[in-house]
Amino acid sequence: MLPSPTTSTASSNYSFHGDGAAPRSKSTTRKWKYLRRIYKFKHMDFEFALWQMLYLCVSPRRVYRNFHYQKCTKNQWARDDPAFLVLLSLWLVISCILHTVILHLGFFGFIKHLLWVVVFDCILMGMVIATVFWFVVNRYMRVSRGVGDQMVEWAYSFDVHLNAFFPLLLILHILQVFLMHSVLEHFAISRLLCNSMWLVALTYYFYITFLGYSALPFTQRTVGLLYPVAGFAVIFLLSLLFQWHFGKMLKVFYTDRVL
Repeated sequence: MLPSPTTSTASSNYSFHGDGAAPRSKSTTRKWKYLRRIYKFKHMDFEFALWQMLYLCVSPRRVYRNFHYQKCTKNQWARDDPAFLVLLSLWLVISCILHTVILHLGFFGFIKHLLWVVVFDCILMGMVIATVFWFVVNRYMRVSRGVGDQMVEWAYSFDVHLNAFFPLLLILHILQVFLMHSVLEHFAISRLLCNSMWLVALTYYFYITFLGYSALPFTQRTVGLLYPVAGFAVIFLLSLLFQWHFGKMLKVFYTDRVL
């Protein structure tokens, strides 16, 4: 069982209605409170964040049960504790160190690679992806009940992206690096393993994303979020047919971007 997150004063007036009509000032206050807590490590619940990371890899449904608990106690779906984001950043640093050693990027190459991965790949691209899902789910998958309808919080969409991004990071940025380094001389085996990892990572990303939005009580037809997986399977088969090596492509991309 996941440990319960540390909570402040619970919201006794919890209701499933009215989120869409909530004042913008309240949302802005939450965002600033979240950003301020990034520098207050003593107030972060790292144990709970670690448990979330573990269960995202073995049983992601349990993680979203705790988002219901978050809603009941604090009247918001999104995290108010940046501990998960801080730990994810540490994993990004570890992956960049591995890339630097294997690709021989050097110290300044490491710094440049780290900035690219954290700022662009994780944060900026994450914001874009979260915004796309936020728009699609609110526009096409939200149950409409008239005045006072709930809407998916953008911050929750970003949390869903971070949840789905973590296993993808482990598979493509860490596990794939080790396997590529050990089986690189066997091109056919390397291609099969690396391309299979891409298929698994992207499928798992969309599966966790699907779980995140289907966990909300005011969404419907969220199974549509799994449709891209069929496209990934087709691309995987084409990659074996035409001998595309996604791992090598990623290696060349990172090297060219840094050097």
